[in-house]
Amino acid sequence: MKKIIVLLLAGFAFMNADAQRYAVIDSKYILNKIPAYTEAQDKLNQFSAMWQQEIDKQSADLEKLQREYDAEKVMLSDDLKKKREDQIFNAEKSLRDLQTKRFGYHGDLFKKREELIKPIQDKVYNAIQKLAAEKMYDFILDKSEGITVIFADPKLDKSDEILKMLGVK
Repeated sequence: MKKIIVLLLAGFAFMNADAQRYAVIDSKYILNKIPAYTEAQDKLNQFSAMWQQEIDKQSADLEKLQREYDAEKVMLSDDLKKKREDQIFNAEKSLRDLQTKRFGYHGDLFKKREELIKPIQDKVYNAIQKLAAEKMYDFILDKSEGITVIFADPKLDKSDEILKMLGVK
């Protein structure tokens, strides 16, 4: 759906090329040229590696626990089997919880990225908006990962008109 909208916007822009101004940027190129961004990315990679080591250690401990249980299972009483299985289950849950805490949707990596990277991205976005205002661009497209509309003049948004045509209020 997003691609269809981008194609429609691009087509609309090309049909009315004389009425609308647009520019293309490469946000990856811009970000990689900013020393603060590469430093922040390096820090983020260090945190990620440290947290991955923590997960790998816990995973290795779980595998060891599982191997020991498998080797001793035939000699254990039902009560001891149940205790060991519970211990393994709790270790698996602890590992999943740690993975979620570190790398989940709102985990530590997400929070660190927000702390380290987002302020730099916001500066770039503000510079793009300033460029759009100064040069009177209606659209600025980002070519770094497929064509994405990174800025569009709000007065060109015809979403409400489309909704009205569809009978949606």
